Amino acid sequence: MDKVSKAAVLEGVGKISIKIFPLPAIRDDDALLKVEMVGICGSDVGMYNGKTKRVQQYFPIILGHEIVGHIEDAGDLFCDRHGVQRGDRVIAEFTFGCGFCEACIVGNYRLCVQKGRYGSYVSCNTPPHLWGGYSEFLYLPPRAMVHKISRDIPGEAAVVVTAVLGNAIRWVSQKGGVSVGDTVVVEGPGPQGLTAIVAARESGASKIIVTGLTRDGVRLKAARMMGADHIVEVDREDPVEKVALITGGRMADVVIDVTGSTQGARTALDLLKPGGTFVMPGTYGTGVEVPLHLDKIVLNEIRILGVYSHDTNSVTPAVKLMEGRKYPFEKLVTHRFDLEHAELGIQTVAGTVEGELAVKAVILPNG
Repeated sequence: MDKVSKAAVLEGVGKISIKIFPLPAIRDDDALLKVEMVGICGSDVGMYNGKTKRVQQYFPIILGHEIVGHIEDAGDLFCDRHGVQRGDRVIAEFTFGCGFCEACIVGNYRLCVQKGRYGSYVSCNTPPHLWGGYSEFLYLPPRAMVHKISRDIPGEAAVVVTAVLGNAIRWVSQKGGVSVGDTVVVEGPGPQGLTAIVAARESGASKIIVTGLTRDGVRLKAARMMGADHIVEVDREDPVEKVALITGGRMADVVIDVTGSTQGARTALDLLKPGGTFVMPGTYGTGVEVPLHLDKIVLNEIRILGVYSHDTNSVTPAVKLMEGRKYPFEKLVTHRFDLEHAELGIQTVAGTVEGELAVKAVILPNG
């Protein structure tokens, strides 16, 4: 086995370079993952272009938190704890937590005060350095949350499980409470919106409406493929009027905004029925204030629900759903990059590469 790992490092806003790191010596309770594939998330774009300022204090960082790979080396205690063996194909959750703060102790490790998370809040200056998926190898600490996944699942599907489908199941079903007969509006046809369609459908929603822009054509087509009943192009038609028409004036039971646009948050309140739920997983930029019509929230008893990431309770059903092969998740991947072209991949996802619109882009660190 090579004694080093190549990684794409975000050194500062708009600056990525390839660096070499030593592989750590693996002890009894930790492990090393050989990364098969890592997704390029919209949050990676935000860190790269400076929108997400809260992570800049941790630069330099190795990006990447949508991770699938094979256990290259592991201690016996790690294997016993996590029910895995060397060579197993696994996916890794975004958050591993410190294990000792109040949030971790009660099971809310997503909210760990030490921010033990891949691809963002741990600098690659911190040994053993390999804290992100844009790397040939990833370090798995004792608290890493890993899940075995079938070798028969295409990598392009497996990479979607944790920080995309697992998110959607938690946000839409487990927290948002979508149930049989509900009308759901998904604002934004990116990968997170597309898996939100699946989560809504699996929860029994009867109408799923997806909003986007005309230029999102390939993504809106993917929304149809994943099960959307109606598409609304918000730059061509009023989304509030269109949803009213579709629902006979009843409006939506649940709206989830994954646009990252402040306009999406404002519009959501008008798309909801009285007593509806507004699910807010999207981040709008560090320090950005979004004006909302508070009387609409009060008088219509709107429930606003902030949600963040996934956990084992949502990833476990995500794995089962993925392995059932009911949905063509692998078809969402439209762009693939090697490690040396990670920056081009991020720019493609950002929509700044002329003539390119990615539905989902991935990096193959080991080729």
